[in-house]
Amino acid sequence: MDATRHLELLRIEGDRLASVPVDALGAPVPSLPDWTVERVLRHTGKVHRWVTGALAAGPDGDLGGDVAGLPTGPDCLPAYREALDGVLAELARHDPDEAAATFTGPGSAAFWYRRQAHEVAVHRVDAADAVHAAGGPAPEALEVDGAADAIDEWATLFLAVRYAQRFGPFPDDLRGRRVHVHGTDDPAPTDGAEWLLTFTPEGTVDVATTHAKGDVALRGPAEDLLLALWRRRPLSTIDAIGDVAVAERLLEIATF
Repeated sequence: MDATRHLELLRIEGDRLASVPVDALGAPVPSLPDWTVERVLRHTGKVHRWVTGALAAGPDGDLGGDVAGLPTGPDCLPAYREALDGVLAELARHDPDEAAATFTGPGSAAFWYRRQAHEVAVHRVDAADAVHAAGGPAPEALEVDGAADAIDEWATLFLAVRYAQRFGPFPDDLRGRRVHVHGTDDPAPTDGAEWLLTFTPEGTVDVATTHAKGDVALRGPAEDLLLALWRRRPLSTIDAIGDVAVAERLLEIATF
C-alpha cells in the first residue's frame, strides 16, 4: 500500500473519530478497561501532536519531547480535529522516502504515514464500540485494504520488531510453532491477505506472506482478524483451526 492511500485512510478514519457525538464522551470502551470515548480522543490526538512534532524536528529530532495534552470535556472534540488536520498537513510536507526518526530506529516518513492511518483505525473502532454499547449505531466497517495492511504492520513491525525491543525473545512455548493468518474477503485486497508466522528456536519470528500450514490457522475477514490480533475482539469471532492454544498464547503475550 502506498503513502497516498495511507493518507486517505487516515483522513477517513480520523473524520469518523472526530464525528463521535459529544454526549458519548463518557461512554466506556468495552475492550479497554478504564477507557472512555473521551480518553480515546485525547490519547489519539496527543499521538497526532507527537508525530507532528517528531516529523517537524527532522530525522535527528528527539522523539521523547513533551507534548501538550488535549483539553478535557467537550473541548476535546475540536482539539482532536485540529490535531488530525495538523498531522495530515505535516505528513503531506514530507516525501514518504524522506529520512525520519521512528520509535524502532532510523526510518522514513512512510513509517508515520502507515502508523498514523492504522493507529486511528483501531482507536476509531474503540470509540464506535463504546457508542454502540451505549445504544448507538453499529460501527462502520473498516476499509478492507486498510485492515489487511494493518495486519501486515502488526506482524512485520509490532510482532517481528517491537516485541523484541520491549520484551526480548519470545517465550519457549512459542518457539518452533507456526501461525497461519488468512484473510477471507472476496475479492481479496490487491496486496494480499495471508501471513505465516514462524517462531524460531532463537526466540524471534519470521513473517512470510504465503499460504502454508501452521499449528493453527486464523481465518476471517481482514477487519475481524485485525481486531482479534489487536485484542479488541475475542478469538471466538474468527475461525481458529488447529491448536487453538498456540493462538491464545500468542494473543496473551502480544501486548503492545
